[in-house]
Amino acid sequence: MSDDDHPQGTTFEELLAEGAAVPTEGWDFSWFEGRATEERPSWGYAVSLAGRLAGAGAVLDIQTGGGEVLDFALARVAAAATAPAPVLTVATEGWPANVARATALLRPRGIAVVAVPETAPLPFADAAFDLVTSRHPVRPRWGEIARVLRPGGTYFAQHVGPRSVYELVEYFLGPQPEAASHDRHPDRERAEAEAAGLEIVDLRAERLRIEFHDIAAVVHFLRKVIWMVPDFTVEAHQPRLRALHEQLTGQGPFVAHSTRHLIEARRPLA
Repeated sequence: MSDDDHPQGTTFEELLAEGAAVPTEGWDFSWFEGRATEERPSWGYAVSLAGRLAGAGAVLDIQTGGGEVLDFALARVAAAATAPAPVLTVATEGWPANVARATALLRPRGIAVVAVPETAPLPFADAAFDLVTSRHPVRPRWGEIARVLRPGGTYFAQHVGPRSVYELVEYFLGPQPEAASHDRHPDRERAEAEAAGLEIVDLRAERLRIEFHDIAAVVHFLRKVIWMVPDFTVEAHQPRLRALHEQLTGQGPFVAHSTRHLIEARRPLA
Protein backbone atom coordinates (compact mmCIF):
# COMPACT_ATOMS: atom_id res chain seq x y z
CA MET A 1 0.00 0.00 0.00
CA SER A 2 1.43 3.38 -0.98
CA ASP A 3 0.61 6.76 0.57
CA ASP A 4 -1.54 7.55 -2.46
CA ASP A 5 -3.56 4.39 -1.89
CA HIS A 6 -4.67 5.39 1.61
CA PRO A 7 -8.05 7.14 1.67
CA GLN A 8 -7.44 9.00 4.95
CA GLY A 9 -4.02 10.49 4.25
CA THR A 10 -1.53 10.81 1.44
CA THR A 11 1.63 11.59 3.38
CA PHE A 12 3.43 10.41 6.47
CA GLU A 13 2.81 13.76 8.16
CA GLU A 14 -0.92 13.66 7.43
CA LEU A 15 -1.23 10.16 8.87
CA LEU A 16 0.68 11.21 11.99
CA ALA A 17 -1.62 14.18 12.43
CA GLU A 18 -4.67 12.01 11.97
CA GLY A 19 -3.56 9.44 14.54
CA ALA A 20 -2.68 12.22 16.98
CA ALA A 21 -6.06 13.93 16.63
CA VAL A 22 -8.43 11.02 17.32
CA PRO A 23 -10.03 11.21 20.81
CA THR A 24 -8.80 8.48 23.15
CA GLU A 25 -11.63 8.36 25.72
CA GLY A 26 -13.39 5.07 26.37
CA TRP A 27 -12.69 1.58 25.06
CA ASP A 28 -14.48 1.85 21.74
CA PHE A 29 -12.00 0.65 19.10
CA SER A 30 -14.28 1.10 16.09
CA TRP A 31 -12.00 3.83 14.67
CA PHE A 32 -9.46 1.11 13.83
CA GLU A 33 -11.84 -0.50 11.32
CA GLY A 34 -9.88 -1.02 8.09
CA ARG A 35 -6.64 0.21 9.69
CA ALA A 36 -5.86 -2.50 12.23
CA THR A 37 -7.24 -5.92 13.11
CA GLU A 38 -7.19 -7.96 16.31
CA GLU A 39 -8.20 -11.58 16.66
CA ARG A 40 -10.75 -11.97 19.44
CA PRO A 41 -10.65 -14.58 22.23
CA SER A 42 -12.77 -17.64 21.56
CA TRP A 43 -14.82 -17.27 24.74
CA GLY A 44 -16.51 -13.98 23.69
CA TYR A 45 -16.30 -12.06 26.95
CA ALA A 46 -19.04 -9.47 26.35
CA VAL A 47 -21.59 -12.10 25.33
CA SER A 48 -20.57 -14.35 28.23
CA LEU A 49 -20.88 -11.37 30.57
CA ALA A 50 -24.49 -10.87 29.46
CA GLY A 51 -25.22 -14.43 30.53
CA ARG A 52 -23.76 -13.75 33.96
CA LEU A 53 -25.67 -10.49 34.39
CA ALA A 54 -29.03 -12.08 33.62
CA GLY A 55 -30.69 -12.80 36.91
CA ALA A 56 -27.83 -11.41 39.03
CA GLY A 57 -28.69 -9.42 42.15
CA ALA A 58 -26.02 -6.81 42.92
CA VAL A 59 -23.25 -6.28 40.34
CA LEU A 60 -20.02 -4.26 40.42
CA ASP A 61 -18.07 -3.60 37.21
CA ILE A 62 -14.52 -2.50 38.06
CA GLN A 63 -12.57 -0.11 35.79
CA THR A 64 -15.41 0.06 33.31
CA GLY A 65 -13.59 2.35 30.88
CA GLY A 66 -16.21 4.22 28.90
CA GLY A 67 -18.85 1.68 29.96
CA GLU A 68 -19.12 0.20 26.46
CA VAL A 69 -18.74 -3.48 27.38
CA LEU A 70 -21.13 -3.28 30.32
CA ASP A 71 -23.66 -1.37 28.23
CA PHE A 72 -23.46 -3.97 25.44
CA ALA A 73 -23.97 -6.84 27.88
CA LEU A 74 -26.93 -5.17 29.60
CA ALA A 75 -28.54 -4.36 26.25
CA ARG A 76 -28.23 -8.03 25.34
CA VAL A 77 -29.91 -9.05 28.60
CA ALA A 78 -32.76 -6.63 27.93
CA ALA A 79 -33.20 -7.84 24.35
CA ALA A 80 -33.28 -11.50 25.37
CA ALA A 81 -35.88 -10.85 28.08
CA THR A 82 -35.38 -14.39 29.41
CA ALA A 83 -34.14 -13.27 32.83
CA PRO A 84 -34.32 -10.00 34.73
CA ALA A 85 -31.48 -7.48 34.63
CA PRO A 86 -29.50 -7.06 37.86
CA VAL A 87 -31.41 -5.37 40.67
CA LEU A 88 -28.40 -3.13 41.38
CA THR A 89 -25.43 -2.38 39.11
CA VAL A 90 -22.55 -0.04 39.95
CA ALA A 91 -19.38 0.70 37.98
CA THR A 92 -16.04 2.23 38.93
CA GLU A 93 -13.53 4.08 36.76
CA GLY A 94 -10.32 5.94 37.54
CA TRP A 95 -9.66 8.11 34.47
CA PRO A 96 -11.73 11.34 34.64
CA ALA A 97 -12.44 11.46 30.90
CA ASN A 98 -13.78 7.92 31.05
CA VAL A 99 -15.83 8.65 34.18
CA ALA A 100 -17.71 11.31 32.22
CA ARG A 101 -18.08 9.09 29.16
CA ALA A 102 -19.28 6.07 31.15
CA THR A 103 -21.70 8.20 33.18
CA ALA A 104 -23.31 9.55 30.03
CA LEU A 105 -23.65 6.06 28.58
CA LEU A 106 -24.77 4.17 31.68
CA ARG A 107 -26.92 6.70 33.52
CA PRO A 108 -29.95 6.01 31.28
CA ARG A 109 -29.78 2.41 32.53
CA GLY A 110 -29.87 3.59 36.14
CA ILE A 111 -26.21 2.72 36.72
CA ALA A 112 -24.03 4.91 38.93
CA VAL A 113 -20.40 5.36 37.88
CA VAL A 114 -18.14 6.01 40.86
CA ALA A 115 -14.77 7.72 40.37
CA VAL A 116 -12.23 5.46 42.09
CA PRO A 117 -8.45 5.61 41.45
CA GLU A 118 -7.09 2.26 40.31
CA THR A 119 -4.97 1.86 43.46
CA ALA A 120 -7.62 2.99 45.97
CA PRO A 121 -9.79 0.70 48.08
CA LEU A 122 -13.24 0.05 46.68
CA PRO A 123 -15.73 2.36 48.44
CA PHE A 124 -18.27 -0.37 49.13
CA ALA A 125 -19.25 -2.42 52.13
CA ASP A 126 -18.01 -5.94 52.75
CA ALA A 127 -20.01 -8.66 50.96
CA ALA A 128 -21.99 -6.08 48.97
CA PHE A 129 -22.08 -7.84 45.57
CA ASP A 130 -22.84 -11.31 44.29
CA LEU A 131 -21.09 -10.62 40.95
CA VAL A 132 -17.95 -8.52 40.34
CA THR A 133 -16.77 -8.09 36.75
CA SER A 134 -13.99 -6.36 34.86
CA ARG A 135 -12.60 -6.23 31.34
CA HIS A 136 -8.88 -5.44 31.22
CA PRO A 137 -8.29 -4.00 34.69
CA VAL A 138 -4.90 -2.35 35.08
CA ARG A 139 -4.20 -4.47 38.16
CA PRO A 140 -6.79 -6.71 39.85
CA ARG A 141 -6.84 -5.92 43.55
CA TRP A 142 -7.65 -9.38 44.78
CA GLY A 143 -8.08 -8.52 48.44
CA GLU A 144 -10.65 -5.84 47.61
CA ILE A 145 -12.45 -8.09 45.13
CA ALA A 146 -12.72 -10.85 47.73
CA ARG A 147 -13.86 -8.37 50.39
CA VAL A 148 -16.81 -6.92 48.44
CA LEU A 149 -18.00 -10.31 47.17
CA ARG A 150 -20.71 -12.10 49.11
CA PRO A 151 -19.93 -15.67 50.17
CA GLY A 152 -20.67 -17.75 47.10
CA GLY A 153 -20.26 -14.69 44.87
CA THR A 154 -18.26 -14.69 41.63
CA TYR A 155 -15.56 -12.60 40.00
CA PHE A 156 -15.82 -12.90 36.20
CA ALA A 157 -13.29 -11.02 34.07
CA GLN A 158 -11.06 -10.86 31.04
CA HIS A 159 -7.50 -9.79 31.79
CA VAL A 160 -4.58 -8.70 29.64
CA GLY A 161 -1.81 -11.29 29.85
CA PRO A 162 1.99 -11.08 29.86
CA ARG A 163 3.99 -9.40 27.08
CA SER A 164 0.85 -8.32 25.24
CA VAL A 165 1.66 -6.48 21.96
CA TYR A 166 5.33 -6.60 22.95
CA GLU A 167 6.46 -6.72 19.33
CA LEU A 168 5.31 -3.09 19.12
CA VAL A 169 6.62 -2.18 22.57
CA GLU A 170 10.07 -3.55 21.78
CA TYR A 171 10.10 -1.88 18.36
CA PHE A 172 10.07 1.47 20.19
CA LEU A 173 11.79 0.64 23.49
CA GLY A 174 14.12 -2.23 22.62
CA PRO A 175 14.25 -5.63 24.35
CA GLN A 176 12.39 -5.70 27.65
CA PRO A 177 13.50 -7.53 30.82
CA GLU A 178 12.65 -11.21 31.13
CA ALA A 179 10.68 -10.34 34.27
CA ALA A 180 8.04 -8.84 31.99
CA SER A 181 7.16 -12.41 30.99
CA HIS A 182 5.87 -13.04 34.52
CA ASP A 183 3.93 -9.79 34.93
CA ARG A 184 0.18 -10.40 34.46
CA HIS A 185 0.83 -14.13 33.97
CA PRO A 186 -2.36 -16.16 34.56
CA ASP A 187 -0.55 -18.58 36.88
CA ARG A 188 0.64 -15.66 38.99
CA GLU A 189 -2.86 -14.21 39.11
CA ARG A 190 -4.25 -17.59 40.11
CA ALA A 191 -1.87 -17.67 43.06
CA GLU A 192 -2.72 -14.09 44.05
CA ALA A 193 -6.46 -14.75 43.86
CA GLU A 194 -6.13 -17.90 45.96
CA ALA A 195 -3.99 -16.05 48.50
CA ALA A 196 -6.87 -13.57 48.87
CA GLY A 197 -9.20 -16.47 49.71
CA LEU A 198 -10.86 -16.99 46.32
CA GLU A 199 -11.34 -20.32 44.54
CA ILE A 200 -10.52 -20.47 40.82
CA VAL A 201 -13.40 -21.94 38.85
CA ASP A 202 -12.12 -21.31 35.30
CA LEU A 203 -8.91 -19.95 33.82
CA ARG A 204 -8.22 -19.91 30.06
CA ALA A 205 -5.52 -18.07 28.11
CA GLU A 206 -5.02 -17.29 24.40
CA ARG A 207 -2.43 -15.53 22.23
CA LEU A 208 -4.06 -13.52 19.44
CA ARG A 209 -2.80 -11.95 16.22
CA ILE A 210 -2.88 -8.17 15.71
CA GLU A 211 -2.09 -6.35 12.45
CA PHE A 212 -1.42 -2.62 12.10
CA HIS A 213 -1.94 -1.42 8.52
CA ASP A 214 -0.94 2.24 8.74
CA ILE A 215 1.06 4.53 10.98
CA ALA A 216 -2.02 6.49 12.09
CA ALA A 217 -3.34 3.29 13.70
CA VAL A 218 -0.03 2.80 15.54
CA VAL A 219 -0.05 6.39 16.82
CA HIS A 220 -3.66 6.21 18.00
CA PHE A 221 -3.09 2.83 19.68
CA LEU A 222 -0.07 4.09 21.63
CA ARG A 223 -1.94 7.24 22.68
CA LYS A 224 -4.94 5.18 23.80
CA VAL A 225 -3.14 2.32 25.56
CA ILE A 226 -0.75 4.60 27.41
CA TRP A 227 1.14 1.97 29.39
CA MET A 228 2.55 0.31 26.25
CA VAL A 229 5.17 3.00 25.54
CA PRO A 230 5.12 5.28 28.60
CA ASP A 231 5.08 9.01 27.83
CA PHE A 232 4.66 8.29 24.12
CA THR A 233 4.60 11.37 21.89
CA VAL A 234 4.81 11.66 18.12
CA GLU A 235 7.63 14.17 18.44
CA ALA A 236 9.84 12.01 20.67
CA HIS A 237 9.43 8.91 18.49
CA GLN A 238 9.23 10.42 15.03
CA PRO A 239 12.35 8.69 13.58
CA ARG A 240 11.05 5.25 14.57
CA LEU A 241 7.56 6.16 13.38
CA ARG A 242 8.92 7.18 9.99
CA ALA A 243 10.88 3.94 9.68
CA LEU A 244 7.79 1.94 10.62
CA HIS A 245 5.69 3.91 8.12
CA GLU A 246 8.13 2.96 5.39
CA GLN A 247 7.97 -0.67 6.49
CA LEU A 248 4.16 -0.61 6.43
CA THR A 249 3.94 0.95 2.98
CA GLY A 250 6.66 -1.24 1.53
CA GLN A 251 6.22 -4.62 3.20
CA GLY A 252 2.68 -4.76 4.54
CA PRO A 253 1.17 -4.83 8.03
CA PHE A 254 3.12 -4.87 11.27
CA VAL A 255 2.21 -8.07 13.12
CA ALA A 256 2.01 -8.30 16.90
CA HIS A 257 0.20 -10.55 19.37
CA SER A 258 -2.04 -9.77 22.31
CA THR A 259 -2.45 -12.11 25.27
CA ARG A 260 -5.75 -12.48 27.10
CA HIS A 261 -7.07 -14.72 29.82
CA LEU A 262 -10.57 -15.39 31.08
CA ILE A 263 -10.78 -15.85 34.81
CA GLU A 264 -13.66 -16.89 37.03
CA ALA A 265 -13.14 -17.00 40.78
CA ARG A 266 -15.56 -17.60 43.62
CA ARG A 267 -15.62 -16.55 47.25
CA PRO A 268 -16.25 -19.71 49.25
CA LEU A 269 -19.46 -20.01 51.25
CA ALA A 270 -17.61 -20.90 54.42
